[in-house]
Amino acid sequence: MNVTKKIAIALLLGSSVALTAGCSVVRNQETVGEYVDGAAVTAEVKARLANDPDTSAANINVKTIDGGVVQLSGFAKSEREKTRAGEVARSTKGVSRVINDLVVRR
Repeated sequence: MNVTKKIAIALLLGSSVALTAGCSVVRNQETVGEYVDGAAVTAEVKARLANDPDTSAANINVKTIDGGVVQLSGFAKSEREKTRAGEVARSTKGVSRVINDLVVRR
């Protein structure tokens, strides 16, 4: 193999490594797999809230962060609905912890 071809291959490989490293996860960011898992957990919690007769999924926002931690935000009609939404989220597969930031509107 001639020198020019070796240099071209080395540059190509070097560029590939640099681009891959540039796309790697920066500290405190989710990997693609974690993002997909988080999205699946979020969707499951939302579906369970929608199917629960004691909660109104329309007023409850769900976000999954770091390793199955689910954050609930938005508004609940009562303290009972807030508590129930937390229970539903907590009992969902893939949820490790629930941060219940729902505000009770009276």
